[in-house]
Amino acid sequence: MESSSPEEPESQRNLAEKLEYLFRTVREPGRREYSNEEVAAAIARDQDVSISASYIWYLRTGQRDNPTLKHLTALATFFGVPCAYFFDERIRDEVEGELALVVALRDAGVRDVALRASGLSVESLDTITEVIKRVRTLEGLPPRDEP
Repeated sequence: MESSSPEEPESQRNLAEKLEYLFRTVREPGRREYSNEEVAAAIARDQDVSISASYIWYLRTGQRDNPTLKHLTALATFFGVPCAYFFDERIRDEVEGELALVVALRDAGVRDVALRASGLSVESLDTITEVIKRVRTLEGLPPRDEP
């Protein structure tokens, strides 16, 4: 499955791309990506909603794109996001911003920097942000999106 092209606005992402993002991003620390089978089994067990692994695969690959609200709600609940993630681009942007932070904090080095920065003044945090931007440039890394 292809992700959004550089010319395609993020708001144009389809259901398959949104689901794929959740599968790639939401996981327990140190754990691999959830399989369709694991998600289907957990939804059936925890939410008493019947959904097959193959149907989830169809949704992830874009071969099906009109699931019931019950299935979307179950998927959203499993991944810990509001169902509006699939419909409202503003909510989607907020959720993905929060998930990006969670992913960054999984990295022990990032978590250590964040904990050490806690309580510093706004001016000090701005200075640290500028230093990090310069180091990213020196290491040939792309700039990160601004919050």
